[in-house]
Amino acid sequence: MTSLILEEKIEKKIFLIRGKKVMLDKDLALLYGVSAKRLNEQVKRNLDRFPDDFMFQLTSEEAISLRSQFATLKRGQHRKYLPYAFTEQGVSMLSSVLNSKRAIHVNIQIMRTFTKLREIIATNKELKDKLNELESRVTNHDEKIQSIFNAIHKLIEPQINKPKTKVGF
Repeated sequence: MTSLILEEKIEKKIFLIRGKKVMLDKDLALLYGVSAKRLNEQVKRNLDRFPDDFMFQLTSEEAISLRSQFATLKRGQHRKYLPYAFTEQGVSMLSSVLNSKRAIHVNIQIMRTFTKLREIIATNKELKDKLNELESRVTNHDEKIQSIFNAIHKLIEPQINKPKTKVGF
């Protein structure tokens, strides 16, 4: 039950920024049970483990855009620094710098959630491809059916317009 709740919590904290699925430092810190400041300190101490495709700092425009998606911040919730965004690989690397039982457990759940999202996206792509294929088949069938109706109409039409010839002498 708690892993399901945690999974739902994690899904809501995954954002699409710069075409990548990421989680923000403050959300990860909350899940790991540490402050965002502590998490970022650990990351900065191990910066060589976090290349640009693992972690990046948001621009002020991205931060404002994200903040506008949430309810207005309460007093004291404004950040002095721009937040960091961690990709799936970056989150995985966090487990090596945050070495606690909770961090390991949370990391496992996050990895499972990312995997589940990838599977959902793959399933949707397969479904879309099959739907497109079916649509093209139906379009071809519609054209063929229409040509059959046209042929039937041509066969029927000459008989209707033809004057009847008298039978007999």
